[in-house]
Amino acid sequence: MIEAMVTNVRLFLLVFFRIIAMVEVAPLLSSSSIPQAAKIGLSFFTAAAVFPWVLQSGYIIPANAVEYFFLVLGEVAIGLLIGFLLLLIFSAFQLAGHFFSLQMGFGASEVFDPLSQVEVPLMGEFLNLIAMLVFIAISGTGKFLLVGVLHSFQHLRAIDLVTHRDAIISLLVSGLGGLFQSALVISFPILGTLILVSIAMGLLAKAAPQMDVLTMGFPVSIGASFIILFGTLPFLMTAFERIIDGSFATLQGFIMGAGK
Repeated sequence: MIEAMVTNVRLFLLVFFRIIAMVEVAPLLSSSSIPQAAKIGLSFFTAAAVFPWVLQSGYIIPANAVEYFFLVLGEVAIGLLIGFLLLLIFSAFQLAGHFFSLQMGFGASEVFDPLSQVEVPLMGEFLNLIAMLVFIAISGTGKFLLVGVLHSFQHLRAIDLVTHRDAIISLLVSGLGGLFQSALVISFPILGTLILVSIAMGLLAKAAPQMDVLTMGFPVSIGASFIILFGTLPFLMTAFERIIDGSFATLQGFIMGAGK
């Protein structure tokens, strides 16, 4: 009886370590504005909720302490991997704002992002906040718990990090490539408009050299960018939703494929 309880406790700790690693890295949940006690509590109750399914799946617990330690490291690595892949979603939105912040004239204005703990361009933080609202509106946290937690325990084990390392590397490379692709697609309407504005101001400077085109160019670029941004905002929110859902679908496909 005592041996069975010890085994269950060790299994619960494995579940807890994977979930807490996800929470510490995953978007929105990893924000420094969320107290650490709340993250630990969320991880504990989530682990308690999925523990019966993990127990029924017959998760093998090694008796050797060294093997158990490496198993814990594997569970933490899985949690960090899943959280990092989801974090790439919001990195795309920040990168999209960085693409056109300099052309707008906001290249020198940066704000502190509590999610990534770094200073980001003002427009990148603006798009990031909109993406967070979209993430909440489409039940992104529920999808994270369903795909990242429940499905990962059903189909992905620590040993899969070794047996499917090529698939993991391929997923990371494609995720980074998708990061730049999504950022470019999001920023293209404003970036393309700013390129046309720059060309127009260059032609104006050539036609009227006595005009101070540099001083006139900043308000024109800022005004045109905000007009395009607010005009395309409904379409951008649809694009945000499609990118977030696509990331969850890719992550789910990887988890189920790695478990085979």
